[in-house]
Amino acid sequence: QVQLVESGGGSVQPGGSLRLSCAASTSIGSLYTMGWYRQAPGKQRELVAAISSSDSTNYAVFVKGRFTISRDNAKNTVYLQMDSLKSEDTAVYYCNALRGLMNYWGKGTLVTVSS
Repeated sequence: QVQLVESGGGSVQPGGSLRLSCAASTSIGSLYTMGWYRQAPGKQRELVAAISSSDSTNYAVFVKGRFTISRDNAKNTVYLQMDSLKSEDTAVYYCNALRGLMNYWGKGTLVTVSS
């Protein structure tokens, strides 16, 4: 069992930046693919970015060039640096850990982009 705790959400103006963190309760090392998803009100949860155990990254088209995912295996933490935020980025952001059939979720952190 892996517990994931997100932090770093908050309110920011359009064009601003936030850095989300996801701390895992156990070593994520080179075993887990880690991802960030988001869910806006009335919409389905969608993939934002993912980073594999070999540090290969994948981004949704709508965040490419603005968001950066990274991981620090020594700290069992995954980050999402979000720059040039837009109002449409407003959502609850969830951390995910995936290893084979094992799939874990955090409880989410709210990001609000508004002037």
